[in-house]
Amino acid sequence: MSDESEIQTDLDFEQARLAYSIIDHLVEHTRIVSDLIALMAQVLDEDTTKALTQTPTWTAYLDSRRSMEKTKRDIETFAEVLNKLKPDSNEPS
Repeated sequence: MSDESEIQTDLDFEQARLAYSIIDHLVEHTRIVSDLIALMAQVLDEDTTKALTQTPTWTAYLDSRRSMEKTKRDIETFAEVLNKLKPDSNEPS
């Protein structure tokens, strides 16, 4: 009884749009922080860089970056669903 079309109609457009906006801002912030980390890593000397990249924290950072690639695809899918929910602009309000 809970097929995909039924699930999609359970979402309210305004709430879904708000959720998308929040997610989009968080992903953009993550991208900016990631760029900052990369820039900071470039200015470190070779020994410090080597020590940093051998830590569990660096490994977790790289794993997280890979995960964000999947998240980006998921957000694109969510945006497609959101567009299907969007009320027709030709209908009277």
